[in-house]
Amino acid sequence: MVFDLNGLKYNEDGLIPAIVQDCASGVVLMMAYMNREAAEKTMATGETWFWSRRRKTFWHKGETSGNVQKVKEVLYDCDRDTLLVKVEQNGAACHEGFYSCFHYRLEQEGNVTVVGERHFDPDLVYGKKS
Repeated sequence: MVFDLNGLKYNEDGLIPAIVQDCASGVVLMMAYMNREAAEKTMATGETWFWSRRRKTFWHKGETSGNVQKVKEVLYDCDRDTLLVKVEQNGAACHEGFYSCFHYRLEQEGNVTVVGERHFDPDLVYGKKS
């Protein structure tokens, strides 16, 4: 079966959520958005590309940090409105330096616990924010 990426259901901004998961461990690494062109670039290059809603531009995961994601498998859900991208993660996925972006655990009492260890200092990789 050949699938046309236009068959996916993009939102009113032309975007589709992409959940990125470590193919070996099953850990959910991050969630970002792709437009059709970012999905095409991801499929063509074998590395993840996304659309930045804030900057209104493409970004290649790892282009600054070096922590690229090698795509192993891309799946879409039964509604065709969400992608699951299984990757081999090189280094940390989170811009805060953690392996996964999902490192804040909400406790029943309302407290927040940071889980996992920081793999890199984001100020050294991306520069200090003013």
